[in-house]
Amino acid sequence: MNIPENLKYTKDHEWVKVDGDIATVGVTEFAQQQLGDVVFVEIETEGEELNKGDVYGTIEAVKTVSDMYMPVSGEVSEVNPNLEDAPETVNEDPYEKGWMIKIKMSDQKELNDLMSATDYEKEVS
Repeated sequence: MNIPENLKYTKDHEWVKVDGDIATVGVTEFAQQQLGDVVFVEIETEGEELNKGDVYGTIEAVKTVSDMYMPVSGEVSEVNPNLEDAPETVNEDPYEKGWMIKIKMSDQKELNDLMSATDYEKEVS
C-alpha cells in the first residue's frame, strides 16, 4: 500500500500535505480501497471557516456515503474542481489529482496531532 512519507495522516484516513500555511487534504489509498468505486464527492464549504473535526463534505461510493472531516482548523480556500465531473479520480490518483480541499490553516500547531506515515501504516496494518 502506498503511504507517502512526506504527508501527515488522520485516524479518519485523510492525508495532509503542508505548504506554508496551506494544507491540501485528500483521502488515503487505504480509504478509497475500503470505499470502493467513488461515484460522487460533495463539498459545499468553500470560503467557510471550519474547526478541526468539523465535516467539510461527503464522499459517496457504490457501497456507502461517508463524511469527511477537517484535519486542522481554517478556511476552505479551494475545492478540487475536477471531482465534480470525475469523482473516480479519487480511486485512480488519491495523493495527487484526487485531492479534496485546500485549507488556509488558522492554527498550525494542530499539525502536531496528525500521524506520520510510519504511525499511519501501523494504524491500518
